[in-house]
Amino acid sequence: MHQKYKMPDAFVILMMMVVLCYLASFFVLPGFFNTPEQTNTVMLSQFSQIASPAPMALFGEGGTPGFFNVLFEGLVSGDKNGAAIGVIAFILITGGAFGVLMQTKAIDNGVMSLINNTQKIDWLFIPSLFVAFSLGGAIFGMGEEAIAFCIVLYPIMQKLGYNAYVTVLVTYVATQIGFATSPMNPFSIAIAQSIAGLEVFSGAELRVALTAIFIVVGMVFTMRYAKHSRKSVDCSTPQSHTQLDAVDKVLLIAFLAVIIWVIYGVTAKGYYIPELAAQFFVLGLIVTVTAKLGKRQTISESVDAFKHGSAALLPAAMLVGLAKGLVLLLGGSELNSPSMLNTLLYHCASVISDIPDVIAAWSMYVFQSVFNFFVSSGSGQAAITMPIMAPLADLIGVSRQTAVLAFQLGDGLTNIIIPTSASLIGCLGVVNLSWGDWAKFIWRFMLVLFGLSTLAMVFAQLINYQ
Repeated sequence: MHQKYKMPDAFVILMMMVVLCYLASFFVLPGFFNTPEQTNTVMLSQFSQIASPAPMALFGEGGTPGFFNVLFEGLVSGDKNGAAIGVIAFILITGGAFGVLMQTKAIDNGVMSLINNTQKIDWLFIPSLFVAFSLGGAIFGMGEEAIAFCIVLYPIMQKLGYNAYVTVLVTYVATQIGFATSPMNPFSIAIAQSIAGLEVFSGAELRVALTAIFIVVGMVFTMRYAKHSRKSVDCSTPQSHTQLDAVDKVLLIAFLAVIIWVIYGVTAKGYYIPELAAQFFVLGLIVTVTAKLGKRQTISESVDAFKHGSAALLPAAMLVGLAKGLVLLLGGSELNSPSMLNTLLYHCASVISDIPDVIAAWSMYVFQSVFNFFVSSGSGQAAITMPIMAPLADLIGVSRQTAVLAFQLGDGLTNIIIPTSASLIGCLGVVNLSWGDWAKFIWRFMLVLFGLSTLAMVFAQLINYQ
């Protein structure tokens, strides 16, 4: 009996790339760009190479990068304002804060209260759920959590005459649409922008507009399908009710208040990684005190939840460090310093230099969409691709912000159909849908999303999205 093939973990892929880079260092000539220090403009004609390869050390000493030092050097590189150490700290603190919040069940109770209060109002039920789950994906990267909500929501949907497809649409698909267009997802865009050297949550105006457009399109599709596929049922069947108590309301208000504070800090005060991490830490403290006073959970339980929340994102933090270590092994990301990365960028840019920049920007989106089949983790994909895509964008006339948008759309939207997404397969499993049946159903909607994403990439490039 043959064992079913499983895609290797992103950590394994990165380590394979480290091995390839080590071997390549024995015959690839490092290159550099003769660019003035005070300019961001880079041209292929400025490229030069040194006379001989510079093989990397197997074991670095005195702080120099080496093959066996790749993880440590990557983890401790940079400063608190960027990759890798600042991003790693941000990921762990934010993950811990959301771990405390999710442990209180206030988010779960809020969603269930929404379901109970709208399920008998036909015109409001489906759109309310879709918007709620979309915002969950946009604000705190909800994805795997959709599996639990599918389990709870599917029996309710059946009693109301809706089928399994509608259940997955209003939960998982909605989260991925919010995730793919989010202006402030701390576990996706924050990592990608940090690696690309951009301010965290910058360029939010266009992303907010895209979030609204994609949610409306997804909601209309879901409502039309739900209306045509709904079966007649006896709606007099009594339903269980989940009412928000005072503690839930205070926790949800606190969560909303901190999100507003984060938006204000980024847009009006110029807050960056250190301030954003502190804001989410404040959220964790508020939730901890409120849950204790409301007898929802003890201080020790909140501390444990913080630890578990951080631990859940430790793989993402490790990937950021390993990706940064890989860049260091390639010689660093400085265009003026000889490195294998510059040589790689030069040859990649040379291949597509004659392609119009609009097509080049769109090609980045297509590449990220295909790559997501192999690495369905958003943080993992950002760690692997953005160290290359960000400087490559400079060489082909595409802004780094547009390159990050290509990553977002390519990573998030393809999660709706790829069979390598554990969250998708989990949701399909609990509602008894096969992936084949789901693919036959969703492919037309995926074409719509692909078309919208193409328009978004073209527009971003035409306006020189920053």
